Amino acid sequence: MSTPAYAVRDSRTMLRRNLRHMWRYPTLTLMVAGIPVVFLLLFVYVFGGTLGAGLGGPGGGRADYLAYVIPGILLMAVAGVAQGTAISVAMDMTEGIIARFRTMAIFRPSILTGHVVSALTQTAASLAIVLAVALLIGFRPTASPVEWTAAVGVLAMITLAITWLSVACGLVSKTVEAASNLPMPLMLLPFLGSGFVPTESMPTALRWFAEYQPFTPFIETLRGLLLGTAIGNSAAVAVAWCVGITLASFLWARAAFNRDPGPAAT
Repeated sequence: MSTPAYAVRDSRTMLRRNLRHMWRYPTLTLMVAGIPVVFLLLFVYVFGGTLGAGLGGPGGGRADYLAYVIPGILLMAVAGVAQGTAISVAMDMTEGIIARFRTMAIFRPSILTGHVVSALTQTAASLAIVLAVALLIGFRPTASPVEWTAAVGVLAMITLAITWLSVACGLVSKTVEAASNLPMPLMLLPFLGSGFVPTESMPTALRWFAEYQPFTPFIETLRGLLLGTAIGNSAAVAVAWCVGITLASFLWARAAFNRDPGPAAT
């Protein structure tokens, strides 16, 4: 069997292992999808009337805020799965299963590939749940089929970048608790960007951070594709952030995975 064939076979085996873990513990998937849904319902039905009036003037309301907040909620779902991925990788590292895999004749990168592809699958399921709830409560995107395809592509790029970052966080964490905390700022970035309120309403220092952090161009690109608002240069900036984060995180994860694990703790 050729090396590419080994790589595909072992990656498929690792993916199947992670998917079986997800299937046996469905509450994890429901939890990572449930948290963004709770935030969606909370912000739309508790704060949406007031915040929506601020968006659309006297004619604005809860429906306007529902349309505005969806991109930020989608990115919260992506960040939630990333946190679970970091925890899963850290559990494999601390419980010794990766050390065991290292002694076996398998394609070593397949271990990380399995985590990344299973995280992409879990994120797709989580995003589908969030979008279904949004449609049920009145979200009506205006995107054409081409714009929907572009939005899915943007979400896939963002998810790949965030997933590799979470894998690296899991690999460098000494404990599972540390791995659960490292990706936590990702859940906050939609709040510190244009996810929930316009950046123009923020104090100067916070507005500067909000406008230049990566989640704001992610959100503005998705909002433009789904709702027809102006995108400007946000799409190009979003793609640049995705490529940069993916490349840097991949190299970080590879270095962490290939380092000498040292003697086992007693």
